[in-house]
Amino acid sequence: MRHLAASFLILLLACLARPAAAQDREVPYWATLRVDEVNMRVGPSEAYPISWVYRREGLPVKVVRVRQGWRLVEDPDGERGWIVARLLNPKRGAIVIGEGLADMRAGAASGADLLWRVEAGVVGTLGNCEDGWCRFEVERRKGWVRAERLWGAGNP
Repeated sequence: MRHLAASFLILLLACLARPAAAQDREVPYWATLRVDEVNMRVGPSEAYPISWVYRREGLPVKVVRVRQGWRLVEDPDGERGWIVARLLNPKRGAIVIGEGLADMRAGAASGADLLWRVEAGVVGTLGNCEDGWCRFEVERRKGWVRAERLWGAGNP
């Protein structure tokens, strides 16, 4: 009976340790904001002042450091600060950058049918990237956009 209880305890501890380890990914990595209002702080605790309030669910950020439930992130404008880890989603996203409209095409080629034109600042879900193009979805509209026009594509 003791052997069974000891085995159960070891299994329970292993299961509890797994979520904590999953939070500690190798940095840098991409993430998105999980909710539509997120505070960025100057340090890794709620005792630090808020430096910025994001109001954009799905906004991509680059996680550059991990510290006890907090993540040091860099936003598309290059600003850095700390966000509590539970407010970040590991789902990849991107924001359209650059001047003018970005073409969203039916395929990963400049000769593919033009579906839409997307303004700089539009946020969407990032899919697979190939040959300099990335699958991009904005409000149920899907297509391919040049990777160079998407902050959040490629390696962080």
